[in-house]
Amino acid sequence: MPDYAFTPYFEGRIVRERPYLTREMCIRVIESPLRVEPQENDRFRFWGAVPELGGRFLRVVTLSDKLTIHNAFLDRRFRP
Repeated sequence: MPDYAFTPYFEGRIVRERPYLTREMCIRVIESPLRVEPQENDRFRFWGAVPELGGRFLRVVTLSDKLTIHNAFLDRRFRP
């Protein structure tokens, strides 16, 4: 299993502002994404459905290594 890490931004802001998200949810999305695409600034976007959140879609943004999680949020506009 890869060693996932979290940026200070994720640890300090995302965890505090979005308490309904867990690190485990983010890791599951990265490991089994519905879609992955590159983003500017050498980052990657991953999308996945999360059963605990009513099957809504979670977008997880990683750094270029695809192992360091930087951001995560529910993406209401995502369509698989």
